[in-house]
Amino acid sequence: VQLQASGGGLVQAGGPRRLSCAASGRAFSNYVMGWFRQAPGKEREPVATIDWIGSITDYADSVKGRFTISRDNGKNTVYLQMNSLKLEDTAVYYCAAGPYFGLGSSRYNYCGPGTLVTVSS
Repeated sequence: VQLQASGGGLVQAGGPRRLSCAASGRAFSNYVMGWFRQAPGKEREPVATIDWIGSITDYADSVKGRFTISRDNGKNTVYLQMNSLKLEDTAVYYCAAGPYFGLGSSRYNYCGPGTLVTVSS
């Protein structure tokens, strides 16, 4: 499966931003989808994950209550709605696909190019 994230850009602290990730190739609904991010000088970290049909989600503690992951299997797309953005949310955001539900990066086989989100004060 090929993945392409989009929607990054410059956003003011406290504001919202929605990221999208379009998938092509094998059946999208066969994959658990996740979002990861990598801030400058830091390791990549998990952000959110959603199961095959969109019924179960999980989030990193740092984004719980602010970010929402969702998917539209009819459009082969997964979304990350980010609200109340903080300076520390600045990072390159990546979407990933894998066979097993969970936040651990080892569960994902595919990852696409990232999209940069910069939160300004």
